[in-house]
Amino acid sequence: MGREKVFRFKQFSVLNDKTAMKVGTDGVLLGSWCDVDDAATVLDVGTGSGVIALMIAQRNSRAMIQGIDINEQAVAEAALNFRNSPWTARLRAKVQDFNSTTGGDERYDLIVANPPFFDNGVLPPSQARMLARHTSALTLDQLISRSSCMLSHGGILSFIAPATAEPAVRRCLASVSLYVKRMATVVPVEGAEPKRIMLEVTNQEVTTACETITIQTASRHYTRRYIELTHDFYLKM
Repeated sequence: MGREKVFRFKQFSVLNDKTAMKVGTDGVLLGSWCDVDDAATVLDVGTGSGVIALMIAQRNSRAMIQGIDINEQAVAEAALNFRNSPWTARLRAKVQDFNSTTGGDERYDLIVANPPFFDNGVLPPSQARMLARHTSALTLDQLISRSSCMLSHGGILSFIAPATAEPAVRRCLASVSLYVKRMATVVPVEGAEPKRIMLEVTNQEVTTACETITIQTASRHYTRRYIELTHDFYLKM
């Protein structure tokens, strides 16, 4: 959805200049909403500037967090943000294609992803931005199927997707025996159609908890729920 003009943790600032990967509302929402309490090991797929990984580090004081991205510039930016953060000892960034990840014996308690996708079908002019956003880099099916092999027992995959993708997402989850634990329907402005869905899925059968998160009121003020989720990550909220 929208792009945040300024995004600063209360402890430090995230690099977000003209050459940087932009911080978007989708990532801010997902980093605020995903359940991190029981995660000791975290994989942030498509880490970009590292914002989601940093948010998780702030929310969970023990998690070891690995951020991966296919874009070398993004990884360099994430690594710089990680080094400048209070949680540098628990954060790593490396260039890696999730499509080529075999997983091996490593399992993660939490895999989190703000997958690349387009709403308008028009490629941006920057090749770097294209790789970060275009669905050809990583499809939702690939994210779900590969994650299913890399989750620990009871581990969680948290991701955000277009609301229109829900039927396809549910079919893919069923094919790899992942179950929806939590789901949030995201409405950009009060009265508008849902734009995104956020899902938390696991490899254990569970009862689904659902909610609707509206970002702004009709008068373009942030809603109480959005403020509740994100206020720890803004200087002025």
